[in-house]
Amino acid sequence: MKPVVIGALTALLFGTGSLLAADEIGAHKVFLPEQMQWGSGPASLPAGAQMAVLYGDPQKSGMFVLRVKLPKGYKIAPHMHKQSEMLTVVSGSLALGLGPAADHASVETLPAGSFSSMPHGVVHYVLVNEDSVVQISANGPWGIDYLNPKDDPRLNGAPEPTSELYSSRSR
Repeated sequence: MKPVVIGALTALLFGTGSLLAADEIGAHKVFLPEQMQWGSGPASLPAGAQMAVLYGDPQKSGMFVLRVKLPKGYKIAPHMHKQSEMLTVVSGSLALGLGPAADHASVETLPAGSFSSMPHGVVHYVLVNEDSVVQISANGPWGIDYLNPKDDPRLNGAPEPTSELYSSRSR
């Protein structure tokens, strides 16, 4: 029987929210569902999300893999990322839409088992139909740029953007 090395999870500060990160990139790891340690999602996502980092460090350059638990009714407003990301729906379902307006009529429902590749710079939004878990694989550093600063949970009462795209990283 091959030995199984279980990577310990350590706290990782991500923005002002905390996540748990897999340590020792390069070591063989196996995470059984009951062994995944979940923490609050980052401050860049609306409250209610939970995350478990399975591989790498989303704050640093290089590949990472994380899982995100999203409750029914959860919404992520139109946004984009500076890096491409691959999303797999592990359980539940969510609706994925493209463009600057969160139009419920033009979304595509992704049931469990679905996969989506989102190139960097593509504006999209998410509506969660039922309690769901998604897995995101990407190259870091990971970040999210909302089109409208009023949608960015890191900001309260932010001014209207002065350009078409608002990036909270520039503040």
